[in-house]
Amino acid sequence: MPDFARLRAKRLFLLDLDGTLYLDERLFDGAADFLRAIRSRGGTYRFLTNNSSRGAESYVEKLRRLGVEAETSDFLTSVDALIAHLHAQGMAEKLLYVCGTQSMKRQLTQAGLRLTDDRDAAVDALVMGFDTELTFQKLEDACILLNRGADYLATNPDWVCPTWYGFVPDCGSVCEMLFRATGRRPYVIGKPRPDMARLAMAHGGFSAEETVLLGDRLYTDIACDGAMKGTNLALYRQLAKEVPGVAITASGGISSEKELLELEEMGTAAAILGKSLYTGALDLGRCVALVQK
Repeated sequence: MPDFARLRAKRLFLLDLDGTLYLDERLFDGAADFLRAIRSRGGTYRFLTNNSSRGAESYVEKLRRLGVEAETSDFLTSVDALIAHLHAQGMAEKLLYVCGTQSMKRQLTQAGLRLTDDRDAAVDALVMGFDTELTFQKLEDACILLNRGADYLATNPDWVCPTWYGFVPDCGSVCEMLFRATGRRPYVIGKPRPDMARLAMAHGGFSAEETVLLGDRLYTDIACDGAMKGTNLALYRQLAKEVPGVAITASGGISSEKELLELEEMGTAAAILGKSLYTGALDLGRCVALVQK
């Protein structure tokens, strides 16, 4: 089956939120039309977010404010994935110290989990989330607990969270700070681990072949990128034919200057280079000079 036909055959669309559907209070152009198109052709979408600082109800309010109809059942957060993980690993009765927002703590308490703010209690595990209410006291408590040998989990590996003015430190940055202080790294629950996608597929009864995930970050949403096995030139050629005038960004597997030239010749607007730059397979300066000739 041609690749473009495979894309049309997808029934479940798993969509990131921050930086993919909107940025702060601005819905990206075409986002609402895209969501309506999915449902008009009999498809289903669910919103998957690593942001543990707020619950589904808050996201519903935000999307409705932006003109997108949504229900709480449309969302799956890294906190949902964390709860599922704790139950699956037999940790549902463990005492947790949570570095997270009050919203995150409410979600965990409502799920029947045991929480404490007392570092001197018999804490079994430290849970780190995207804590927009973070204090130095929490950081100190976290270091003490990690040095005592408490289990260590984190909701997501994101270094930063996008805002209208740039970025702010996210859970991954705080975990890196704790690593420098304690030498401990967490077991990370959210994307790019497949747990959230599997939960969404299980809830709707969809297979992996029927599912596609869309996001904005190579190291979380698009973690399958970076195989460096060559990009899908045939798909981009067909996209250019079927949706002329649309600015297409090529992402995934680009490994050679030859591929960049072919993408430029077919009118591709941009290309994302990830692992090929990190490993030195491609040189950024040469690539820029190549396409600017």
